[in-house]
Parts: sequence; structure tokens; C-alpha cells
Amino acid sequence: MSHQVHPKIFRIKEITDWNSRGFYEKGFSNFLKEDFEIRGFLTKKLPRGVIEKIEIERFPSKISVILFTARPGLVIGRRGEGIEALKSQLERKILKKDKKSPIKELKIEIIDVKDPWASASLAAQWMAQQIEARVPYRRVLKQALSKITTRKEVQGARVQVAGRLDGVEIARTEWLKAGKLPRQTLRADIDYAQARAYCRYGVVGIKVWIYKGEKL
Repeated sequence: MSHQVHPKIFRIKEITDWNSRGFYEKGFSNFLKEDFEIRGFLTKKLPRGVIEKIEIERFPSKISVILFTARPGLVIGRRGEGIEALKSQLERKILKKDKKSPIKELKIEIIDVKDPWASASLAAQWMAQQIEARVPYRRVLKQALSKITTRKEVQGARVQVAGRLDGVEIARTEWLKAGKLPRQTLRADIDYAQARAYCRYGVVGIKVWIYKGEKL
């Protein structure tokens, strides 16, 4: 039997890197839980379709949270008020909760994503928003694939939805593909993301693969 492997985990250290980085002498489970809470908090606070991914770097006395976003102005806010509010809320939630924690400083960095349609995460979030707005799933698949494949660096893509599509009784999977998508090649730079659309008739799962060539 064959087993499907997560495309990003399959390429860790070959093409991609971990989203959480740092040196952990002890208490790894606590740090892992803390990273999960940070990502969950930021995902809930910021509008959907704004954040591509969240990277966390840990130092002996500092945490650096890196937000990759297609709309940095929305995250930063007028005169930096938005980012300062996020930072203060995170500090109250994470740093001040455990007074024995060695972490004394929290830093938030913003990195602008130049082309949202070259990002699998942002494309999947857009598809979820469209399906929640009751746009027919076939139109969503065609529009998403068309916008992704017109990008210069994209050599191939696949978009997929699964669930009770358009409210039918029996769940099924539908997908579209264009170009090349060598999922078994470790050198292949494949961006992959999942999202969920919460509809009246149930949850629709969304998956997006974007192939950007080989990295030697």
C-alpha cells in the first residue's frame, strides 16, 4: 500500500525549513504548546486571507514572531497601532502568564508577500472564503487555478475541494490540475496548504499544491 506524505515535511532541510526554530535544552513540550497558542491567537485576531504563515524563532531570553502577510498595512495599522496592540496582547497572554519563564522580550516582524497567488496558503484561504460565500465550487476551482498558473514563477498547480459540495447528500472530491507537479521529486519546490470552508451543510476541505521549479 502507498502512503501520502505531507509535501512540506517530505522536503524539510532539502527545500524548506521548520516554522519553529530554536535550541531547546529542556521543556520542549511547554515551548511547543506556547507556539501553538501564539499561532492560534494571531490566526483568530487577524482577518482570514491576510497571513500566509507564522514563523517563530526562540532565543535564550527572546521570542521573535515573523508574520508573512499579503497586506502588511492592515496588520501594522495606522501609525503602528495594530502591531503594537497585537504585541501587548501576546505579551499578556504568553510572557506574563508564566513568571518563571526565561523569556523577557517579544518581537514581531512583518514580511510582505509580494504575490499572494504564488502562495498556496493564501490561495487556499481565498477559496475557502468563496465557498463560504456560496460561490459554485467549479467556478472557484477554475478561477483559483487560472490565477495561480498565470504567475511567472509557477510551473504547475493543483487545486482540490472535498466534502458535501454544493450541499449534495454524498460527499466527494473534485480537483483541477495544470502544468507539472512532480510530487515524488525531493528537489521540486512545491508549496502546499490546506484550508477549511465552514458551510451550512458541513465542512469543505481545500488543498492547494503549487510547483515552482527545482532547487539544486
